[in-house]
Amino acid sequence: MKEGMIVSLDTVVKTFFMGENEVHALRGVSFDIPEGSFVSIMGPSGSGKTTCMNMIGCLDRPTSGAIYIAGENTAEMSDNDLAFLRNRTIGFVFQQYFLLPTLTILENVMLPLRYQGIPALERKKLAAEELEKVGLSNRLKHRPSELSGGQKQRVAIARALVTRPQLILADEPTGALDSETGQSVLDLFFDINRQGTAVIIVTHDPDIGATAPRSIHLKDGNIISDTIHPSPAPPG
Repeated sequence: MKEGMIVSLDTVVKTFFMGENEVHALRGVSFDIPEGSFVSIMGPSGSGKTTCMNMIGCLDRPTSGAIYIAGENTAEMSDNDLAFLRNRTIGFVFQQYFLLPTLTILENVMLPLRYQGIPALERKKLAAEELEKVGLSNRLKHRPSELSGGQKQRVAIARALVTRPQLILADEPTGALDSETGQSVLDLFFDINRQGTAVIIVTHDPDIGATAPRSIHLKDGNIISDTIHPSPAPPG
């Protein structure tokens, strides 16, 4: 374990089989991400970035190597402990939003708090506060079908933030959006980061990846570059 790191990967290998073919998704990947950082993990399809995201998000386990999330060695944890760590520490934002269509946006944002055992009135209050922060306080009773793509992604971000996570893990968060709307979502991630939450964006788009102060580039399961940009500035 390394002090002050929200994420540490130490020689992480992930191998799996597709039929008779052995696929080496990660080939001994190591990196550290300090608390409060803003980092992009970049690479084309098949580079290993999605596998890497699943490891960081405690959604999968490595074939070998060690992964520490908020100081916890995930290799030593049970499935229940991993689920608890995920819910307490990580907020997820996905390209396809994954909002429940039968619930209002307020109810969608309240949902993660239910798994933490928080009473209903407190869940409602916290969810409304997060939706206000992303500019949707006038849409609380709307359902996802009544929102634009950008608004749906803002709901997804509010849902990710409502548990007060230490890390936001965003998978292609602007991939389904037009460039202007995508820019506003990126600006929101920078605002979140400035408030102290670590942000990791996983993307195949080099323009999106380059907006982060640090970019880790994967290819064929290896890190081919780890770049600190000299003068990072929020886009826009």
